[in-house]
Amino acid sequence: MKGDRVEIVVDAGDSTRTYEVVATRAGRRVESAVRRGVVEVSEVTRSGTVVRTARFMATRVLALVEQPVPRDDERAEESAQERAAG
Repeated sequence: MKGDRVEIVVDAGDSTRTYEVVATRAGRRVESAVRRGVVEVSEVTRSGTVVRTARFMATRVLALVEQPVPRDDERAEESAQERAAG
């Protein structure tokens, strides 16, 4: 879904670097996979075509944080809980 994003924190030797891969258009999603010591994060269309890919050495990746955009049903539950809380 548009707005889905994955943050990747990578060890850059003396510091860390943070990268983001974001689903930029409606109908696209972000997928992550670890294969042969490489972490791949890809933006994918509805039909499964890869639009862009970020690759990192798995030994250098410190954190991989997937942050999906809240769906409509989740937003409804959150607003109902907020109203009930006061």
